[in-house]
Amino acid sequence: MVQLFFQGPTDGCSINTDAVKVRKSLLDKVESIIRSVIKSGGWYEARLWLCSTVSSIHLLDPYDQQHLFLDLLGMKNSKKDVAARLLRMIFDKKPQKAGSILAKNCQMLEEFFQGNPKRIMQWFGHFAVTGESTHKKGARALSQFAFVNRDICWEELEWKGKHGQSPAVVATKPHYFRDLDILQTVQNFLEYVPDFWSSEELADSIKDGEILQIDMEYFVDQYVRLMYQENSRDEWKLVEEFLMDEQFSSLCQHLLIHLDEQRLLDFLKALGKLINPNSQCKEMAFPCCWLEVLLSAHGDHISLDELVLLNCVIAKGRQLWRLMNDEEQEEEQGQMKELLKSINQLTDADHFTLMKGFIDMKFSDALKWIGIQSWVVFCELSKECKSADSCEHLFTSNRIEFRKADDYSLVQNDGNSIAPDSDVEDLNRSNHKRRKRDRKRRRRRYDPDEDNLDQLLEFGTSNRRGIESQHGSWYLSTDGFSSSWDIADIPDHLSSHYLRTWVKFACFR
Repeated sequence: MVQLFFQGPTDGCSINTDAVKVRKSLLDKVESIIRSVIKSGGWYEARLWLCSTVSSIHLLDPYDQQHLFLDLLGMKNSKKDVAARLLRMIFDKKPQKAGSILAKNCQMLEEFFQGNPKRIMQWFGHFAVTGESTHKKGARALSQFAFVNRDICWEELEWKGKHGQSPAVVATKPHYFRDLDILQTVQNFLEYVPDFWSSEELADSIKDGEILQIDMEYFVDQYVRLMYQENSRDEWKLVEEFLMDEQFSSLCQHLLIHLDEQRLLDFLKALGKLINPNSQCKEMAFPCCWLEVLLSAHGDHISLDELVLLNCVIAKGRQLWRLMNDEEQEEEQGQMKELLKSINQLTDADHFTLMKGFIDMKFSDALKWIGIQSWVVFCELSKECKSADSCEHLFTSNRIEFRKADDYSLVQNDGNSIAPDSDVEDLNRSNHKRRKRDRKRRRRRYDPDEDNLDQLLEFGTSNRRGIESQHGSWYLSTDGFSSSWDIADIPDHLSSHYLRTWVKFACFR
C-alpha cells in the first residue's frame, strides 16, 4: 500500500535512520534515471513542458510584460524566429491594425504584385457577376478609382472583347467588369498609373488586413525588415501595443518554443526580476507558484537543466511517466521498475525526519528532492490505482475522507460511512419496498421464464460490477471535497497534494 504521509508523526515515535538514508539513496538514483531519460531523447519535449508551465505564470504587470518581450526581440537572432512568429500572431489576431500600416506603404504594395499573376488574381479577381451589386477586395478599389479618375486611367483598362467599354455603360452594368483582362490591366496600372497605389480607394480595401493571408510569409519578411533595418516607428508601435494587450500565456506558448537554450534561460532570468510572489504563492495556491518563487529569488543561480528537471517532477509527472515508458527508454524503464519494486517502507516519523532534512537546504535543492519524492509517489499510485476498490482502500489506509461522486454519503478516514438523513432513509426504504413488491408481481407474471430471467439479471449485475470496479469518481477531503477525481486523475491529484504539503513545510515555514 502506498504511503502518502499527509499527517505528521505522533510524539515518541522511534526513527529508523538507516531507512531514511536508504530513501535518500533511492531519490539519488531516481534523479539519475530522469536525467538520463531527458538527455537521451526527451530534452525537446521537456523544454516544451517547461515553456508550458512558464505560460501559466500570472504575477506580471502588462507594462513589465511588454518590456520583457521587447527585450527578447532585441536579443541576437530573435528577428529570425521570435519576431517572425510574433508578426504571424499579429496578422492572425489583429489583421486590421497590420493592414492599416500596409495601406500606407504603396511601395510595398507595388512590389507585392509586380510580376506575380497569382497574387494579382487573388486580390483583384473579384468583380461582381450578374445579380451581384458590389465588387470585392482589390476589384472594388480598381473599379472605384477607374471611375473617379477615368480621364487619366480609363484607357489603361484592358478588355477581353474586340472593343472596350465606356464608363457610362459600365456604370449601369457593373458586371461588365467581368470582361476585364485583369492581369494586363493591373500591369498597366503598375507601369502607368502610380497614383492608384497610393490612392484612398486601394488603401480602404487593404485596411481590413485580409490581403495578408494571400502570402503571409512575404509580409512577415517585409515587416521584419521595416522593424530591424528601417526601425519603422509604425511597425514597432504595432508590436508594442500587441505585447501589452495579448495574454502572457499566449505569448509564451507561441514564442518561447523557438528559443535556443541561452535565450530561454536569459528570458527566464529577466522574468524572475519582474515577479513579486504574494502570500498565495507561499500557500502553493496555483500550480506555477513553485516556479514564481524560484525565479524571483534564485533565478540568477539556476541552470536550464535544473529548471527542466524540476518542472518534470513537479508539474509534468504524468508526461514524464509516459516518456519513461516509451519504447526508446527500455533501459531506464527497467531501472525504474526495479527501484519501485525495492522501495523501502518509511514510518511517519522516518518520513518526517527526511522532510526536516530539507529545511536548511537551498530552496532549489529542497524543491528538487521533495519534487522527486512526490514523483516517486506518483509512480507508485499509477501502479496501484487500477480499480475503484484499490483507490478506496488507498483512501482509507491514508486517512483520506471520501465520497463517491454519485453518492452523497461520506466515508470517514476510519472507513465508516455516515448515514444520510433519516427522512431520506425512510423515503429510500419505502421506495425499496415498493420496487420489491413490483418485482414479485412481474415474476409471478413471467413464471415460465423465471429461471432464464434470473440468470440474465445475475449476469448483467456481475458484468456491471466488473465494469464499475475499473471506474470510479470521488470527492476527497484533500481539496475540501471541491472537485471529483476519476481513477486516472488520482495519482496526479494526490502526488500534487503531497508536494504542496511538504514544500510548505520545508520551504515556507
